[in-house]
Amino acid sequence: MSALEVVQAHYAASERGDLDGMLAPLAPDARWTEAAGSTYAGTYFGVDAIRENVFHRIGAEWVTFSANVSEVLAAGDTVVALGDYVGVHRATGKAMTARFTHVWRVADGRVTSFEQVADTALIRAAEN
Repeated sequence: MSALEVVQAHYAASERGDLDGMLAPLAPDARWTEAAGSTYAGTYFGVDAIRENVFHRIGAEWVTFSANVSEVLAAGDTVVALGDYVGVHRATGKAMTARFTHVWRVADGRVTSFEQVADTALIRAAEN
């Protein structure tokens, strides 16, 4: 599987609401970095830490939350995705749309690292 296909598999699983499918392309020791300023800011290592500190929290804190990818650029083992997060926060009922860039690194058909760059101010505004 190419790096592009690996990343596309993650996004396809996300569209289906399939968390196991989203995590399946990750290497066991994958590094996942959420943008500074985000409620989830930090770098998490390993599938279990990523599941607990990112995806389970998003599921608990947002009524709806999606990553709508508008463009994907691939250069060898690096894939960059551009798009918008769209969601409604559970506690506040506020909706948000915030731009993101995702940088993926893939080796041997597995995601080894992910870095998020996002307009965290728009996300945080929906949380407060």
